[in-house]
Amino acid sequence: MTTAMETPAARGTARDRHVSTYAELSKLIQAAGLLKRRYAFYWSLMLGTVAAFAGIWVGFAMLGDSWYQLLLAAALAVVLAQFGFIGHEGSHRQIFASHRWNEWTGRIISGLFTGLSYSWWMRKHTRHHLNPNKEGADPDIAPGVLAFSPAALAVRGPVGRWFANRQGWFFFPLLLLEGLALHVASIQNIARRERLEHRWVEILFVTVRLGGYLAALFIVLPPGKAIAFFCVQMGLFGVLLGGAFAPNHKGMPIVPASMKIDFLRRQTLMSRNIKGGPVVDLAMGGLNYQVEHHLFPSMPRPNLRKAQPIVREFCERHGVAYTETSLLGSYKIVVQYLNDVGLKARDPFECPLTAQYRT
Repeated sequence: MTTAMETPAARGTARDRHVSTYAELSKLIQAAGLLKRRYAFYWSLMLGTVAAFAGIWVGFAMLGDSWYQLLLAAALAVVLAQFGFIGHEGSHRQIFASHRWNEWTGRIISGLFTGLSYSWWMRKHTRHHLNPNKEGADPDIAPGVLAFSPAALAVRGPVGRWFANRQGWFFFPLLLLEGLALHVASIQNIARRERLEHRWVEILFVTVRLGGYLAALFIVLPPGKAIAFFCVQMGLFGVLLGGAFAPNHKGMPIVPASMKIDFLRRQTLMSRNIKGGPVVDLAMGGLNYQVEHHLFPSMPRPNLRKAQPIVREFCERHGVAYTETSLLGSYKIVVQYLNDVGLKARDPFECPLTAQYRT
């Protein structure tokens, strides 16, 4: 943010200083060897997840017509969420040194195992990383069912405003539909007429995965149990993925469309880390180190924990706010923030972001 008294030369000096600050952090991370590939970790994770996926379907076939199948539905949701994280890491080139290997790993994992469009995810997620929490640029805060800023309320009618006033309380129940929404968006993406790289590969992968899944359910189970299995798996899948992504940016500063911010602050001030040990690391696919992930998106998942003390100390030394809280604490912030947007209880732009630039 600049003031009326700043000259172009002064703005250029500030920009150069901020660029050099990130370059300094980058050198520290590289010197620590934290951008090196972690092949043993990823091969073990991928093979273990595939084995769990196969084991669930073997158990499904052996169990047959039983309500105990709903336990397998829940287990399948957990495994599919892990596939979602692996596909995400492939899209960020966290797994292999080769761009092609990362791309096809992400495409196969996303399409053939999870049933989602890799190209749709890449397009959406790349825009998010370029401008996290920036109005008009980040698709994750685009106006939709939920409003993330008062500006999104302008076009809503009475019913929409009533919902917005309470949207925080509806957020987590809505995650039960997130898994279904992801699949619908994927199908819509590959069905569009606009140019799409590897369209027929994605059509094949998604058709085989979703078609085979539904066929297996209705061949082995009677309709009622098949529908129950589908609902449990799809609902829990949405909660697990949404519950891992939601704490990272929701409730953090919303950036006006006209504001320009240097890379270090753009990625740090709008991101939130989640405290926890190995269980949280696994459950969130490493996304609990959101600050480090946004600063170094190609960093392998196991190295994010090692990078955290370096990044946190660097931010403290340079006066950049570094946010970290518990998982339950983050959910409380998300609910409160969404309700405040609907009630206009506070101006979302009066936030740590403004304080950073006032200094």
